[in-house]
Amino acid sequence: MKTISIDLHNMPLTQAQREMMKILKTSPKDTTMIEVIHGCHHGDRILRYIRTELKHPRISKKILGLNNGITILELK
Repeated sequence: MKTISIDLHNMPLTQAQREMMKILKTSPKDTTMIEVIHGCHHGDRILRYIRTELKHPRISKKILGLNNGITILELK
């Protein structure tokens, strides 16, 4: 089981979207979780994107972190 982390907070939304697609496409097959740090105090555009709009065949579940600025993506 392998977890990787990506920090998107303070990025423009379009850059965050590109970074997410890139990491989903290039992460090794043994990666089972991605911890997405998107922040929540300086706007919620990236948070909403990750939690509601982001779709990808590798994502099996989205887990909301205890910290509202983090979402865990469980991968297939």
